[in-house]
Amino acid sequence: MAMAALRGVSRCLASRGSAAAARPMLLAHSRGITYKLFIGGLSHFATEDSLAEAFSRYGQVIEATVVTDKVTNRPKGFGFVKFASEEEANNAREEMNGKVLNGRVIYVDIAKAKPDRDADARPIARGPPKPIGND
Repeated sequence: MAMAALRGVSRCLASRGSAAAARPMLLAHSRGITYKLFIGGLSHFATEDSLAEAFSRYGQVIEATVVTDKVTNRPKGFGFVKFASEEEANNAREEMNGKVLNGRVIYVDIAKAKPDRDADARPIARGPPKPIGND
């Protein structure tokens, strides 16, 4: 039943012409089938488009992001690239690690999951400490 609905949606997208190019990206992204790479050492002139263009020769780039500072809105020097398959991501990692991009040597590795902030949280102080001794 679900596969029939998925086929119907893909036929509908394919019949629209211009939306057909976006179809693989939408389907891969909606299924959660993405492989994320961390890109370090980026130039401060790097853009998401230039990052996507550099990595697109190794496979289907779902998304490319350059992390920026919230206050100054300038790039922090690292970013992420999402690929549609694990094989494409591994190939891009092997080929691009240590290469020069926009005049700087970049470092490429598999992105790690964000640490859970609740696990590392410290207890909140609730007033002055209780005196020790002399009961």
